[in-house]
Amino acid sequence: MAQAQRPSSANIRDFESATVVSELIQIAEYITHMRDEIAALRANEMTRDRIPMAHEELGSVLAATAGATNRIMAAAESILSLPDGAEHRPVLEEHIGTIFEACAFQDITGQRISKVVDALQSFEQRLDRFIGAVRARDAAISDPVERARRERASELMLNGPQAEEIATTQDDIDALFA
Repeated sequence: MAQAQRPSSANIRDFESATVVSELIQIAEYITHMRDEIAALRANEMTRDRIPMAHEELGSVLAATAGATNRIMAAAESILSLPDGAEHRPVLEEHIGTIFEACAFQDITGQRISKVVDALQSFEQRLDRFIGAVRARDAAISDPVERARRERASELMLNGPQAEEIATTQDDIDALFA
């Protein structure tokens, strides 16, 4: 009968050495992959260009919307204060023209919001790619501050305007008060 040979300590060291080298190679490849994924985020571009642009555009939207609303309200108040009579028709037409002009803000506002949406979509795509690469898990669920914020928003229904497809209809609201 042949006796089983015990591996020599040199063979064990060689095996352990090869395993360690293999693991180190895997770690190095993972680090290289993560560096590539972080570079693909182009975080400097996001913080230097896109996020400040989105901030500026939203600020402009707010200013344009407020200005247009004020002009519409002022023109409407002027119309309401006009006395009856056909002789006031030119003034009435002027105020209506002001209202139409002020409503043109929507086109510019839409363009600016589109820029912001594009910037946010780009950021979201890059972040999704990075999250997939690092197999990140959302820690927000375990964050007590975030959990408290979500609970408060839910309790107070601080969800802002609802999307049309999930919004409560006026008929449903009226039914609550009937």
